[in-house]
Amino acid sequence: MKHQLYFFDVVAFVLMATALWAALPASRHFYAGMGLATVALVFWVAARLQLGESFAVGAKAHKLVTTGFYAKFRNPVYLFAQIAYLGLAIAWGAWPGFLFVAMMWMGQMMRAKKEAAVLEKAFGDEYRAYRARTWF
Repeated sequence: MKHQLYFFDVVAFVLMATALWAALPASRHFYAGMGLATVALVFWVAARLQLGESFAVGAKAHKLVTTGFYAKFRNPVYLFAQIAYLGLAIAWGAWPGFLFVAMMWMGQMMRAKKEAAVLEKAFGDEYRAYRARTWF
């Protein structure tokens, strides 16, 4: 089941982006938003690949990943996913898109907090040192 879920969120995002692409008229904010979403999607997928076997749907501590994007960010998958969805909201240019991004951000923050507690319990001082030198 884990392998089927590995890119489920990315596929859902691409389907949403495709629907917006087909439905929305071309404009400057549309292209700016889609450009931002595309760049963020590439970083999102790269961060997920860098996570490798440490990927888990729920908060679990397999291994502390500290290379690649994880050398600077504790949660690059969440960060780049948020930026990608922000790009879609900009492309759409309607308040429900921005509300969705805000609600998603709150959910990501709760998930990140749970994961931090699990990682701190599993890796102790190593995780605390990692957390001190990284952002979100």
